[in-house]
Amino acid sequence: MSVEVQPVRSREDRRAFVDLPFRLHGTGTPWVPPLKLERHLFLNPRLNAFFRHGEAQLFLARRQGRVVGRVSAQIDMNFNAFHDNAWGMFGFLEFEEDAEVLRALLDAAADWLRKRGRDQMVGPMDFTMNDDSGVLVEGFEHAPMIRQPWHPPYYARLCEQAGLEKAVDLFMWALDISGRDKVMSIIWDLAEQLEEKHGITIRKMSRRGLRRDLDAFAEIYNEAWSRNWGFVPYSVADLDAYAQEMQLVFDRDWFMVAENNEGQTVAIALTVPDVNEVLVRMNGRLFPLGWWHYLNRRRIVEHCRVGFLGVKPAWQHTGVAAGLYAEHFAMAEVTRIHGGEMGWILETNKAMNRAMQAMGGEIVKKYRVYEQVL
Repeated sequence: MSVEVQPVRSREDRRAFVDLPFRLHGTGTPWVPPLKLERHLFLNPRLNAFFRHGEAQLFLARRQGRVVGRVSAQIDMNFNAFHDNAWGMFGFLEFEEDAEVLRALLDAAADWLRKRGRDQMVGPMDFTMNDDSGVLVEGFEHAPMIRQPWHPPYYARLCEQAGLEKAVDLFMWALDISGRDKVMSIIWDLAEQLEEKHGITIRKMSRRGLRRDLDAFAEIYNEAWSRNWGFVPYSVADLDAYAQEMQLVFDRDWFMVAENNEGQTVAIALTVPDVNEVLVRMNGRLFPLGWWHYLNRRRIVEHCRVGFLGVKPAWQHTGVAAGLYAEHFAMAEVTRIHGGEMGWILETNKAMNRAMQAMGGEIVKKYRVYEQVL
């Protein structure tokens, strides 16, 4: 029985696209169901800022009318312009344990990209590397945190059997931020000297000032991350959308800014309470009780994800990163949150991976991004 792959065209198709992982992973796995409404909004070209600088096509694979897989193919013009290449991406990869299904999905994505002049396909990413990215290759027993995918082991095995080659691995580091004894003493020494020696202080963001602080975040991100694999600079439209997303998970205790004595931002940490601990109770729906769990999230969430911690290159010698790390430990002492994960961090980012070791962290998940010449 052959596999047929067709573009998503109708409302029913899009509903099947969103629903597929609920059927594949919804029972007996650590997978956390996303809010279905949010997924539909995210896929809407009128509402997602990605489509201001990118285009995409969603595909469904069916066998005898039954949905057995899904994938997207997308082009990010900002990525291509920054890297001066003609790469295309694929994402939203979900499929039954069937090599024929995966091959058909990858062929459909590759064909769509090839017809638009792309010479290499990389992924998965939904739609960019700042969204859910990679295929899980280690850490299957752990529940995913916010903006992390979860896949069963056969995903990676079949991807490699299909001819996809490794491009890069992404690491997630677990930290017990209530366990100061595991941290190298130099971290505390650098943090204590930060204000006296370098005139740097740490403040917390506010909801009202969040969008303004995200301009500083983008400046640091675009300066400090520009040499990283898969980097794309944030645009104003991206930041507007990002600010709206951050408002939904904002927690003043964990959104941090480091400033010098002239009030200039030199470093930022965006640490997000793991709303997946709430989503798992909501089972993809706001009603009848999903909204109640969300409104009570501060009584539920016990972990966080350090999604971004960046320092302007000119200030990296000051130990400001150590100051931000120390503030995380201070917050763990006065809030429900006592641990979490940092990343993703590229396997090639030696400095950041060494810093995580110094903090007493351990790698608990690895995600793999693949590539294929078209």
